[in-house]
Amino acid sequence: MASLDFELEKKLFRDFYARHQRDLETTKNRYISTIETLIRQSDLGEVTKIEGRIKDQDECIKKFQRKYQGGLETEGRPYAIKDYLSDLIGIRIVCLYEDQVALVSETLKEHFNIIDVTDKIAAMEGTEDLFGYKGLHMDLAPATPSPNVDDIANFPFEVQIRSLIQDTWSVLDHKIKYKKSIPNNLKRRINVLSALFELADREFKEIRNATSELMEAATAAPLSDSPTSDEEMEDAQSINSRVINAFNFLRVAGHFFRDFEFQDYKVDNFVQDILSLDHHFKRSDLHQSLVNNLKIVKDYRNLFMAANPDNTFSPYTIVRHCLYLHDRKTFERILSQGPRERFNRWLRTRGNTSPADNEEK
Repeated sequence: MASLDFELEKKLFRDFYARHQRDLETTKNRYISTIETLIRQSDLGEVTKIEGRIKDQDECIKKFQRKYQGGLETEGRPYAIKDYLSDLIGIRIVCLYEDQVALVSETLKEHFNIIDVTDKIAAMEGTEDLFGYKGLHMDLAPATPSPNVDDIANFPFEVQIRSLIQDTWSVLDHKIKYKKSIPNNLKRRINVLSALFELADREFKEIRNATSELMEAATAAPLSDSPTSDEEMEDAQSINSRVINAFNFLRVAGHFFRDFEFQDYKVDNFVQDILSLDHHFKRSDLHQSLVNNLKIVKDYRNLFMAANPDNTFSPYTIVRHCLYLHDRKTFERILSQGPRERFNRWLRTRGNTSPADNEEK
């Protein structure tokens, strides 16, 4: 029974906490798993972190005292402390970019009942005072409570949704405990720092958008199978756009290897390997190397895999062999010594020799 006896209610809450701590952990983990599945199934982009915690019992009691005890006792309304703790279970979701926060929020609203929403992003943007933490807090509960289980399995929870930059700032903001005691000159310095974090959040988002536009421009138009027409098209472009980069590499490689998914970080590293050997290497050079040599390399790949079924011969490996055939002197080191010697021996059996190969004979 709820009462107005704070000492009694505090003892009852501690008993409740100790009795159900393991159940609260189980419920927290289930909520996290559900949210991970929802985000994975939605087109929200990358989320860097989903984590949770059970609020410390002493912190729970202090929060109840600070926010609710005085008003409830003044009104003579009996209370049980646990009924006023929407964040006893807390989950934090950290997105890469600020505009993902609203997308995650909308996804959660579709699958949970909303108890309360605190939009600290909008609150901060509506004031000239930049000093403070930004993020979105939502108090949620299951849309369809689990039947035939105790109340803990259906316990409400708080979700904090932040961008990566907002999460970083919140860590610093949390360390500055006595804000009202901070001298004005320090507050101004903190305001400047807060503004820089906000600018960084905005710039990362703009860079992402610009990168996506570059990727779309590099891959949208169909690519000709004729290296000559590709060169003619590039003649109308700047020299910087003609030099190979991750975007136009994907355009060319995606044309020849339509069923292979090139991962961004591997493409970037691979392009750097190419440029380390020829920093003027162009997209049209890559295109020509594949048009002229792909059939030969695929023939070699088929024989190699037949003799070595446990090995791999990925599109990256195919491109390396095509580059080597394109310019053996420049791209000698694109293949390590063993694969290069093995490939040269096979080429000699086919009569595909260069002057250097003939000298070796």
